Amino acid sequence: MPFAEYAQHDAVGLAELVRTGQVTAGEVVEAAIACAERVEPTLNSIVFRAFDEARGRAAAETIGPFAGVPMLIKDLGLNVAGWPRTSGSRFCAGIVDVEDDGLVRRYRDTGAVLLGRSATSEFGIVGNVETAAYGATRNPWNLDYIAGGSSGGSAAAVAAGIVPIAHASDGLGSIRIPAACCGLVGLKPTRDRVPNLPDDVDYALGFVCDHVVSRTARDSAAMLDLTGFPNPASPYASPPKSGPYRDEVGRHPGRLRVRWSSDAADGAAADPEVAEALARVAAALAAMGHDVDPRGLGREASAVLKVRLAVSAGNFAAVMARIIKEIGREPTLDDVEPLTLGALMLSRQVNGAAVFRGLQDLRRLSRLILQQFEEFDVFMSPVMAAPPPLIGTISPATMDPLEVDRRQNLLYPYTPIFNATGQPSISLPLAMSDSGLPIGVMFTARYGDEATLFRLAGQLEKELPWSARRPPLYG
Repeated sequence: MPFAEYAQHDAVGLAELVRTGQVTAGEVVEAAIACAERVEPTLNSIVFRAFDEARGRAAAETIGPFAGVPMLIKDLGLNVAGWPRTSGSRFCAGIVDVEDDGLVRRYRDTGAVLLGRSATSEFGIVGNVETAAYGATRNPWNLDYIAGGSSGGSAAAVAAGIVPIAHASDGLGSIRIPAACCGLVGLKPTRDRVPNLPDDVDYALGFVCDHVVSRTARDSAAMLDLTGFPNPASPYASPPKSGPYRDEVGRHPGRLRVRWSSDAADGAAADPEVAEALARVAAALAAMGHDVDPRGLGREASAVLKVRLAVSAGNFAAVMARIIKEIGREPTLDDVEPLTLGALMLSRQVNGAAVFRGLQDLRRLSRLILQQFEEFDVFMSPVMAAPPPLIGTISPATMDPLEVDRRQNLLYPYTPIFNATGQPSISLPLAMSDSGLPIGVMFTARYGDEATLFRLAGQLEKELPWSARRPPLYG
């Protein structure tokens, strides 16, 4: 299958070609592998290649709605049988998973063919993939700029045309940020819509969500239909959906009440390019017939960013305790980046009372934020305070940890709020900077209401289309 033909199709389109016998799964997978081999020496988005395994799977009978569609699994959180799992760190070199996690089994059940692991920041801490273990993952739109993180490898690979869809996870913005950097659709689902599936542990009490990055809204919706259902024993299953999300993408959203602000919750202003892009989208929404109200959220949103710190620290200490037990020794600066070691030392100083108080505060603040959504349907904001910065701007492998944190907090103030509230939140590639880099616009809906986001995404995909835009490094 020539790349020119492969690149014309999203995951749904490729699966249709396979289903109707116009191409074979093997041809599709070979096109993906050929693309990876062309661009990876420059892009650096894949840290483990399972190409021969993928060829074998494609040669066998493939069934399922995404039969034959190549995809990547992020190198963080999910176990894949026989694959290494480094979590972006030299400390985890040598870990090989014994069996698939539940979500990986769900991906396989769709018929998707897993090509390998995509790059992540070390333990997913930083919103940029620039690690001591693997180096920098580059943005296909301009190789001097970041691809975002922590799911930066997945986003870069999809944007460059290697795969049409890739696994990603989001604890503070790690689906939406790289989607924004790379010009993709990136949905963080409602908490527990896709159950936390490493099967034996609920990481971060549902603050971390798994889904995918993709080029089209229908790919995101279709994959959520196939993977977003509770286990029989799911203790916190999300509200049931009214119908297939794939159908919602083609449905008119009606007249929505859209509140929006380009300012961060604490009042900090976005970069002028980002603010102007958001204002243009607001004007377009008004022209489409939506009610547009330029107001931000209340002060509770800003408070979330402060009270989550103890909870995040406690979760990191627990995650690292598991990994240290698995490795059999403590990490040193020869194993991990300075930011990681510093975060570990600080997280161990946080006691259980502080974590539990943080959880109580987050629950209270979340209720207050969710109450605001009774007055409107969707909140629109930037994903990032500025367009993607140059590689080296946020570099945990080389920079002082406090400076990394300071720069992250300035660039990514918008996304963590909705991990705390559990609401569905999507980044859409609706604008471009003057320098030719994508600018993502974030829409957040009521708890459990992915349907509204998919309807709106479908409408915007028609009215402000992005599918014809391709980065210079594409295939």
